[in-house]
Amino acid sequence: MRKRIAPSAVVWLLVAAAYFFIPLLATLLFSLKKVQTGNCCTLASYGTIVHDHQFWVTIKLSSILALETIVISLLLFVPTIYLVHLKLPKLRPLIAFLALIPFVVPPIVLVVGLLDFYKGSPHWFYAEPYGFLVAAYVMLAFPYMYFSLDAGFRAIDVHTLTEASRNLGATWRTTLGRVILPNIRVAALAGSFLTLAIVMGEYTIASLSAFHTFPTYIQYINETQAYPAAAVSLMSFGITWAAMLSLLIVGRGSVGRPAQVAATR
Repeated sequence: MRKRIAPSAVVWLLVAAAYFFIPLLATLLFSLKKVQTGNCCTLASYGTIVHDHQFWVTIKLSSILALETIVISLLLFVPTIYLVHLKLPKLRPLIAFLALIPFVVPPIVLVVGLLDFYKGSPHWFYAEPYGFLVAAYVMLAFPYMYFSLDAGFRAIDVHTLTEASRNLGATWRTTLGRVILPNIRVAALAGSFLTLAIVMGEYTIASLSAFHTFPTYIQYINETQAYPAAAVSLMSFGITWAAMLSLLIVGRGSVGRPAQVAATR
C-alpha cells in the first residue's frame, strides 16, 4: 500500500521549488537580452563569455584547485578522524572546536594572517595558487569536511570493523582503504561536494592574494558588463552542479558497495 503525500508537503515543495527556480529563470531571461536594445532574445552574452580566453583559464585553474583541495583534505582528515574514533575519542570535542574556527574568523582576516605567516615560505608555494590558495582552501573546507566525515564514522561500528579486519590478517592500510572507506563513501562525497562549492565560489582570499580564479573573473564581468554577467553567473551555477554530479558518478563507480567483513555479521 502506497503512502499518500500530505497536501501541506506538496505546498511546501512547490514553495521551495519556486524560491529556487524563479531567480534562476529571471537571471536567464536577463542574460538573453540584446546588448544594444535590451530586447529578448539572443545568445550573444553567452558567446561573449565562451569566446573569452580568461574564462577558460580561470575555470581550469579553479577546477584544479578544487580537486587538489578535495584530495588533500581527504588524505588529511580521513586517517585523522579514523584514529580519533578508534583510539582517541577524548580528542573529538577539541577537533570539533578547532573545526568551528573558520566559521568565526572572517576570510579577509584569514587571508591577511596567512599572507604574513607564509611570506618567508618558498616562492613556489607563496607565489603560486597551487600552493598558497590550496592551503587556505583546505582550512576553509576543514569544518565541512570534518563534520561530514565525523557523521559518517559515527554511523558505522569502527571498532568492530577494524578488529574483524585485523583478525583476518589485513594490514592497517588495507583496513582503512578496503573496509572503512567503502562504508563512509557517502560522507566523503558530501564533504567533497561542499569543498568543491567553496573553492568554485571563494572570492575574498583569491582577490586579496592577487590570484585570478574563476570567482574573481565573475566579479570582473559583473563590474564591466551587465548581460554577460548574468550569463556567466548561470554558467557558473551549471558548471558547479555538473562537476558535483560527475564527482558523484565517479565516486560511486570507483568505490562500489560498502564492504562487509565476515566476522561482523
